[in-house]
Amino acid sequence: MKDLGIAYILLVLAGFFGVHKFYLGKTGMGVLYLFTGGFLGLGCLYDLFTLPSQVAKINSIIAP
Repeated sequence: MKDLGIAYILLVLAGFFGVHKFYLGKTGMGVLYLFTGGFLGLGCLYDLFTLPSQVAKINSIIAP
């Protein structure tokens, strides 16, 4: 199970490098964030608001 608090901490501290995406198991998006600086910060801003639903979706896949 992934923790929302940890995901937010990773987003705030290293969001431009996609660390929160790697934490959620989204390796492809993590690599994109790594090479584009989180889509020039716009992806990080989007993730700031949608991270709870992303974590809930991952957790529902892990433990249905």
